[in-house]
Amino acid sequence: MADSRVYGWQDPPIQVTPPASSSAGQEAIDLAARAGLVLDPWQQHILRVGMGEKADGSWASFEVAVNVPRQNGKGGIIEARELWGLFIGGEELILHSAHEFKTAKNAFRRIERLIRSTPDLHRRVKRYWQTTGEESIELYSGQLLRFIARSKGSGRGFTGHCNVMDEDMILGDNEMDALLPTMAAVQDPQIWYLGSAGIGGPSVQLGRLRRRALAAIEAGTSDPSLTYFEWSVDPHVDECPKDCTAHDDADSDEAVLKSNPGVGYRLTLEKVANERSTLSKDGYARERLGVGDYPSDTADTWQVVGEDAWRALAAAESSPSDPVAFAIDMTPERSHAAIAVAGDWRGGTHVEVVEHRPGTGWILDRAAELHEKWKPRCWVVDAGGPAGSLIADLEERLGVEVVSPKTREVAAACGQFYDAVTEQALSHLDQAPLASALAGAQKRPLGDAWAWARRIVSVDISPLVAATLAKWGLAAEVPEPPGDILSNVW
Repeated sequence: MADSRVYGWQDPPIQVTPPASSSAGQEAIDLAARAGLVLDPWQQHILRVGMGEKADGSWASFEVAVNVPRQNGKGGIIEARELWGLFIGGEELILHSAHEFKTAKNAFRRIERLIRSTPDLHRRVKRYWQTTGEESIELYSGQLLRFIARSKGSGRGFTGHCNVMDEDMILGDNEMDALLPTMAAVQDPQIWYLGSAGIGGPSVQLGRLRRRALAAIEAGTSDPSLTYFEWSVDPHVDECPKDCTAHDDADSDEAVLKSNPGVGYRLTLEKVANERSTLSKDGYARERLGVGDYPSDTADTWQVVGEDAWRALAAAESSPSDPVAFAIDMTPERSHAAIAVAGDWRGGTHVEVVEHRPGTGWILDRAAELHEKWKPRCWVVDAGGPAGSLIADLEERLGVEVVSPKTREVAAACGQFYDAVTEQALSHLDQAPLASALAGAQKRPLGDAWAWARRIVSVDISPLVAATLAKWGLAAEVPEPPGDILSNVW
C-alpha cells in the first residue's frame, strides 16, 4: 500500500560544513538502531555530516549546530551521538548540559532506558549515577556520560572530549566561558549545539554560530571548523509584492514542511494547523517555522578595523608572491591554532589564513609541508604567546631558526597591519576565520602602543595574530643559516 503521509524537508534549507573524507555517522546510526532507536532520514543526515572525518581520522568539524523547531526529534540525534561516544568512540567524558536541570534529567532517563533495554550495552555499564545533580552513566572501561544544568561555573574542572549543549537558544558568554576551556587539553574534541530558533538576548552563542554559517554561504565557501544545520523559513514582509517568490507564506503548509523535518514522523500538518490557530503570529513563526530573533554583536564588534573597510580590501584573485613569510598562533586554551602567510602583492601586502583547525597536534606536520613547498624567508612565532611552546620543536622539524618578535615588535606588527588596512595597502581573501577574528578583536595596551586582544573567550583571534605576525615577518631581520665550516679551511 502506498504511503500517503506528507513529509517535511529532510535536507535543511541552511547548511554549512567543511570538507570530510569519511564519517563515523553510520556507526552511530547503526548502534542507535541496535538500541531500538530508529532515526529519521534527516536525523541520519545530521549524524553523517556532523560526524565527518578528515583523512587523518580527526573530526572535520570542531563545532556542530542543529537549529530546528521544537518537537521534531532532535533528542534522537543527541542520544545516537552520545551512545557512539560511550560505546564506540571511546570518549572519556561526554558532558551533556541544558539550560534547565529538568531537561538534563529527562535526557539522562531517555538514554538510560535505551541502554538498559540493550543487553550487550547494559552489561558494559558499571553504574548509573542517579544522585540529583550528578546524573551519570559510567562504563567499566572508564567512559563517563554526565548530565548537568548550565551555570556560570558548571563544567569547570572537567575535561570533556565531547560537549553537548542542549537548549542552545539559551546560551551566553558565562556558560561558554565555563564549558569551552574544558576541551583545551583534548586532542580531538567536538562540541554539539542543539536547540530551536533564537529568542533574542539569551541566544548569544547561537547568534554567533548562525552568523558564521551565513557569512560562509554568502562568501560561497565553508567555515573551517563549523557544521551548521537550520530548518526555517524566510517569511514575507510588508514590502513584498503580491507575487513575491523570494519569501515564504507563513500561513502555508509549504512553510511548515520546509521548517519541520519531523512532519510525517512525529508531527502532522493537522496538528500544526491547530497551533497556527492558537499561537500568536510571532509565537507560531518562532516555535514552528524557526523564525528566530538573534542578538547582534554589532555594537561590540569591529571595534578596531571597520567591517566595510576590511571587506573593501577583499580580492578573490589575489595571492602572495615570493618572498613569503609564515606565522603560527593559537588560543590561550590551545583549543584552536592558525597558520597564516604574507607576501608582496601589487605594491602592497597579501595575507591569508593557510590553516585553521581545532587542537595543536597537526601544526608541525602542516608546517613541514608548507616549508618544503614554499621555502619561506622565515617562520614567525611570538615566544611570549601560547604558541611559544612550539618553537623548539618547530626549529628542529624545519631546520631553521624561528623568528620571535620582542614586545615592542609585537606592537609594531599590530600597528603596521592596522596602517596597511587604513591605507588600503593590504589584500585578503575574505576568509571567515580572519573576518570573525577581526570582528571580535579589541586593543590591549602594550607599553605606549597596543596589541590584539580577544573581546571574550569564545572569540578566536589566532588567525588575525598569525596574519599580523606573518606580515611583520616580511621585513623582519632573519638569522643567517649556519655556513659550511669546511669552507673556511684553506
